[in-house]
Amino acid sequence: MAYWLAKKREGQDTDFIQRFDPRFWTVDFPRPMMASVVTTAPDALRVDCEFHHHDALAGLIWESEDRYDHPLLSYDTNRDYARTTLSFRWRSSGVLPLDAVHGPTLTIEGRDANGADRSWYVRLWNYASGSPEDALVSLPFSGLREGWAAEGALVHPSDIDRMFLSCVPTSYDPADTRLLPQRANGWIELSEINCDGEHAMLTIGDAILPPHEVGIATAYDDSYNQTPSRLLRNALHLGYRDQLIHYVGMSHYFRLAPTGDGRLLIPPAADLCDPCRLWHEDFLAQCKTMGFDPIVSLSFEIFEEHCRNGWKQRDWQGNPALTGWEPPSTLIDPAHPAGIAYLCDIAETFVRLQTEAGLPPLFQVGEPWWWVNADGEPCVYGSGVRSIYANPPHIDDLTSTDETGFLEWLATTLGSAVQAMANRITGIWGEQAVTHVLLFTPTLLDPERPAVTAMNIGPELGEAHFDILQVEDYDWLTAGAEALRRSAYARLDNALGYPAERQHYMSGFVLDAADAEAFWPLIDSGLDEAIARGVSRTFVWALPQIVRDGYVRLPVEENDVQSFDDVLYPLALGRDASVAPEFSTSISLTASGHERRNSQWSDARLNYDVGPGIRSQAELGVLLEFFRARRGPARGFRLSDPYDFSSNGLTGSPSMLDQLIGTGDGLTATFQLRKSYGAIDEPQLRNITRPRADTILISVDGVAETDWLLGDGGKITFTNAPPDGAAIRAGFLFDVPVRFAEDRLDISGATFAAGDAPSVALIEVREAI
Repeated sequence: MAYWLAKKREGQDTDFIQRFDPRFWTVDFPRPMMASVVTTAPDALRVDCEFHHHDALAGLIWESEDRYDHPLLSYDTNRDYARTTLSFRWRSSGVLPLDAVHGPTLTIEGRDANGADRSWYVRLWNYASGSPEDALVSLPFSGLREGWAAEGALVHPSDIDRMFLSCVPTSYDPADTRLLPQRANGWIELSEINCDGEHAMLTIGDAILPPHEVGIATAYDDSYNQTPSRLLRNALHLGYRDQLIHYVGMSHYFRLAPTGDGRLLIPPAADLCDPCRLWHEDFLAQCKTMGFDPIVSLSFEIFEEHCRNGWKQRDWQGNPALTGWEPPSTLIDPAHPAGIAYLCDIAETFVRLQTEAGLPPLFQVGEPWWWVNADGEPCVYGSGVRSIYANPPHIDDLTSTDETGFLEWLATTLGSAVQAMANRITGIWGEQAVTHVLLFTPTLLDPERPAVTAMNIGPELGEAHFDILQVEDYDWLTAGAEALRRSAYARLDNALGYPAERQHYMSGFVLDAADAEAFWPLIDSGLDEAIARGVSRTFVWALPQIVRDGYVRLPVEENDVQSFDDVLYPLALGRDASVAPEFSTSISLTASGHERRNSQWSDARLNYDVGPGIRSQAELGVLLEFFRARRGPARGFRLSDPYDFSSNGLTGSPSMLDQLIGTGDGLTATFQLRKSYGAIDEPQLRNITRPRADTILISVDGVAETDWLLGDGGKITFTNAPPDGAAIRAGFLFDVPVRFAEDRLDISGATFAAGDAPSVALIEVREAI
């Protein structure tokens, strides 16, 4: 499958937007407050906030450089705001009004006329007309002054990086870090947004890719600061359609309540914070408009700082489960009734929002597992477990499954908790509901830690309990651990029983942008592989990384003509047939008479003339029929080369030690059959794509190996990856993929009868591997 990592637009469609288009503002803030921004009209947006501290502050941000859209869809960078005016109607409630001390301020970050970094602080009330909570604001950038009464320095408008509007609670005090007496909610709305002047319009990418077969995955934690319209515009324009996976996250959806000791924790009664609820109402409504059917995903993972102590998974020493994120998240104990009840309530809340938007109830339990801390201690001793399982044994060796009874109990407990979440949805929405469970195989099926598998995988996760099994294996995928990946699919099939048509595959992800060039080819090939396995749906994880790295999944190009018929040329070539290996070499002659030669092909391309092998009118008829069946050069076929058809020399009997086809690294399972010609230190290598399957012999470090499969294009795939440093050798007989060289076959009966051999040119086909 073709893909592209686009760095910039290269002639793709563009359009124009008005600078300060509501879709392209973002919002940000320090924890633990929450805020979100949504578009409410083509010229309007709304920011909703939940404040917990006196010094809480949110910023509504416009950036001159587009950092959140795909390179094919981003707006052009323009830092010049000179002779440009932004105007809007301001309305607000629950936040400091325009005329207050510390009231709404426009902070502008850029450089002054001398190129030095500079920030300006512009009081909005100085440029407003109306009441402090309902006013028209006009901001002429070439005339803006900072200061309480606009008595300060003029803003330099020609080199601005970004600007943001502040939004703070009514009791705001930047020096007071204490909790508010109670949570405070507030909102601002900008409507009638308009930009006039010399730099009022921006060019924006408007490429629209044809729909393809891959779905997209999004996450609220990754995109909370964007408008849903911006997020979904990227998905739609990049060709993603139908179902998408939307992970509601682990840190931004919940409402918080004070505990009396200065902490904020999730209350037992499940509730979404207002910014999250309003963002998702808009997100789901736009999904409905754009034709997306989101699968709402909720996991056991939750932000550690705000998780109730009794809910946390814990290791033998009582340490909470801590993930590798910074700050860390933890995981809810599947044996804790209140923790699981909370997750069930949250799941119901999100799916209810989904159905109220007119969407089908599609729900996923994401990556359920018992966590293992970084020191190898399994977190299976939380208060929920200890309240139910008397005297649990200490599991300190994950390579052993001796504690079978406890491990099976853990798997049953986990599976029952996952079922409880799914059953809440099916209990309300019945047959309309489609439940999914997402499993991460590198953790759950690690062959070096069988105890982890035993404590996590049980029949409770099987096909009788969920509609769809979803699988992701990105750690193995990006590491090239092919044998482990294939083995995991087979193990899940055997353990859980989901047929391929009830499985989905998620491919990704690229945490570090520096890995983009190395990882995206593997991710894209993982999608192709899953499609070939017959799974019903594939998804790529995740949209923020796709737009950051410029990944483009190109649609399948239908080909009405079959490109290759796996049949053998039907006539013996005889001794008079000719073969001509051909290279492509550029030769330049220098002024001194010396030559500079550049070999443009790494392998020779063969040309044949098989006409001299035709000996009778009957064979001539066979040739004509075969030529017509191939539609001339349209379809390739196999040719048995009489001069070179074996791995042993040219025509010898093959043995398992003939050709070195690779060296094991402990991860790679697939190796390409190939043949080398020439000196050992610098051989010319030839890929063998059409071996004779029944002749192949394989050895690993000189020992015969039979646990492998032959794939398309001459690929040998081992069930278990050969060990690091092992020499993989092969012996085989092979044919050459060829096609007729011309659309026309000129044969004269008279010349044939006179003994003149016809010319029938064939040319080798270079096959993709």
